[in-house]
Amino acid sequence: MLFNDEKRKNMSEKKHLTDGPLVLALDSSTTSTKAIVVDAAGNVWYTAKENIQLHTPAMDYYEHNPIRWWETSRAVLAQVTSQLSPAQRERVAAIGLTHQRETFAPFDKNGQPLRNGILWLDGRATEQIRRYGNDHIHELSGKPAGVTPGIYKMAWVKEHEPEIFQNAYKVMDVHGYIAWQLTGKPVSSQAAADSLGLFDIQKRDWAPELLEIAGVKREQMPDLVVPSHEMGTLKRELAEEWGIKPVPIIAGLGDGQAAGIGAAAVTPDVGFLNLGTAVNAGVESPIYKYDKVFRTHVSGIPDNYVFEVLQSSGSYLAGWFRETLGDPKLLGEPDPALDEAAAKIPPGCEGLVTLPYWNAVQSPYWDSVARGAVVGWRGTHSRAHMYRSILESIGFEMRFNLDSLERGTGTKITSLRAMGGGTRSKLWRQIMADTTALPITICLEDEISALGAAVLAMASTGVYGDNDVANAARHMAQYGETIEPDMDKHEQYRDVAKIQRTLYPKLKDTFESLYELAQKYPSTRPKSPAAEL
Repeated sequence: MLFNDEKRKNMSEKKHLTDGPLVLALDSSTTSTKAIVVDAAGNVWYTAKENIQLHTPAMDYYEHNPIRWWETSRAVLAQVTSQLSPAQRERVAAIGLTHQRETFAPFDKNGQPLRNGILWLDGRATEQIRRYGNDHIHELSGKPAGVTPGIYKMAWVKEHEPEIFQNAYKVMDVHGYIAWQLTGKPVSSQAAADSLGLFDIQKRDWAPELLEIAGVKREQMPDLVVPSHEMGTLKRELAEEWGIKPVPIIAGLGDGQAAGIGAAAVTPDVGFLNLGTAVNAGVESPIYKYDKVFRTHVSGIPDNYVFEVLQSSGSYLAGWFRETLGDPKLLGEPDPALDEAAAKIPPGCEGLVTLPYWNAVQSPYWDSVARGAVVGWRGTHSRAHMYRSILESIGFEMRFNLDSLERGTGTKITSLRAMGGGTRSKLWRQIMADTTALPITICLEDEISALGAAVLAMASTGVYGDNDVANAARHMAQYGETIEPDMDKHEQYRDVAKIQRTLYPKLKDTFESLYELAQKYPSTRPKSPAAEL
C-alpha cells in the first residue's frame, strides 16, 4: 500500500534532488514492513507499507510467520520502485535494512521456517531469565537480563522444542533473513544480530558460552558484516523484477539505533527519544560500558556503541486507556476532548501517581513480573486525571533513565530529538519536555528508522565521505517544531517524581505474589491460533 498524501507530495515536488544517488531502505517491524526511496538530502520520495499479522497462541506469547517478513519486504520494494522513472531507477545505488530487534526464527537450507518467529515482546521465558540472567552475561553482551533479548527465548526453545534447533540450518534475526533473501547469503549486520544477546559485544562476534545457553552452534548463526558495509549484491532476478541494477545490500542496524541515526543524534550530548508503542531513548558513545539501567548495543556508526533505555509502555498505554476507559465511539483513537480535559489538570494530577508497568518493566529494574499501579485515588479524580497521570509517569521514568545515560557517557544531555506516534500529541510532547527539563525537537520524517537505514546506505556510496555515517546523518535529518520545557512545572514534577520513585520497591514483593498466583491459576482467556507455516 503506497502512502503519498498531499502534504508529502507537495513537499517532495519542491525538494527532490534531480541528480546524485538514491537509496532504498526497508524497515520490517512488529506490525508492518515499510520501504522508502530517499535522496542524498534526506528527502523521502515514496513510502509503501504492508501489514504483518501478530499471532498470540498463548498468554504472553507473540509470534510472526517469518515468511511474511520476506513477502512484505518484496511487496513494498516493488511498490516504491514502481513509482520511479527509468532514469530515476538508474540512480538507485544501494539498499539499506533495519528491523525489529531481538526477534528470531529457525530455518532449513531452503530458507523455510521450522516454526513461527518469536518476537521481542514475547514473555514466555520468565523461568529462563531467572535461571541464566546474571551480571557476567550482562557485562559480556551489554544486555541486562529481561524480557527482550532473544537468548532467553532461544533457551526456552532448546528446553521445550529441542528438535527445532537440532534440525535448523540457520537461526536468523529479521534483518539477516531478509538479507538472505535479497542476496542469497545467510548474513547479517553486527548492529542487527547483536540484539539477540549472543554477542561478546566488545569483540562484536558470537560468544561461545552464550550460544551454548541458547542451544545453538556458531555455524547455525549468520555471518556478520560491519554496519554500512556491503553484505552482498541484489539477486539478478530481483533487480530485473524491480527494474534496478544489482546494487549492494548494505549492513544495517536495529530499529532503535536506526531511529537515532535518522534523527542525527550522533554525539553523546544529543539523545533520541522514540515515543512509540514502547518508549526508548539513547545516546551514542565511543566507549563501552554496561549499566543496570541501560542496555548497550552496537551502533550503526562503526566502532561506536549506543546506550539505550527502554520503557515497555509508551503509546501502547495511552491507547489502552482510550480503548478501555475512553469514549467507546472512538475505538481507542486519539481523543481531543480527553487531551483538552487532561491539559487543564495541574502537574501531579492532584495527588494521583502511576507506575506504568502494564507490560512489565525494562529500564531501570528489568523485572518481567512487575505490574502497573495507580496510587492516590480520591472521589474527586476523573478519567482525565488518570490519563494525565499515565503520561506524567512515563516522563518521570524517562528523566530517571536519562540520568543513567549521562552517567554512562560522562556527558550532559542538552536536547532530545523525538519521533514516533506519541509526538503527535501536543499534551504528551509538553509533558515530556517539562518532566525531563529538556528541549525536544520533533523529527519531520515519520519512518525515522527506515531513514536511519537509508543514512547507512547513503554513507556506503561515498557521497559524504568514506562510510561516514555521522556526516551523512547530519545532511539527511530534517526537523520541525522544538518544544521548550516549563521549568516552573519541572520543579513541581521533581517533587511528584520523588514519590513515584518509591512505589516499585514497596510493591515488588506484591508483584511477585501476583505472578505466583497467576501461575497457580492460569488464565482461561481464549487463545488465537498461530499461523500455519
